[in-house]
Amino acid sequence: MNTSKSFINRLKPGIPKRVLLFVAGLVWTFAGGMLLYRGCRLLADYPEYLWIKLFLSIGAGILFYYFLFDKISAKHTARIKSLPHERPCMFSFFDPKSYLMMGLMISMGIGLRMSGLVALKHISLLYVTMGIPLTISAIRFYLNGLFFRKNQ
Repeated sequence: MNTSKSFINRLKPGIPKRVLLFVAGLVWTFAGGMLLYRGCRLLADYPEYLWIKLFLSIGAGILFYYFLFDKISAKHTARIKSLPHERPCMFSFFDPKSYLMMGLMISMGIGLRMSGLVALKHISLLYVTMGIPLTISAIRFYLNGLFFRKNQ
């Protein structure tokens, strides 16, 4: 039993916790960047009241970060820092519940866009609004990775 566990541990892509914080930052940057890119492209297609839309989306995104994503990214950062292994699996930046939540959110976003239930000009605002807190959370992961100390 001990030998098989050792064999499995050698197969897993283990990385230092500091690097795992950067991996988490990259994943959140990718998600936030993709939403911001898609949202801004769609906003460009519907330029009426552009500054008002941007102002409202950015404001709502900052509020979303402050009231929701700040706690989520803090929880993930603390969990990564407290992982029992020195070299946790590179996919452990999320716990299973968070992977499920991410899958549901991506599916809902794709489903909403493909269904046509909501006009693209409104989806653009949603994309920008959600891209902001994801990107700010990514910065939190990068900063925690940058200032990470082993004995935290």
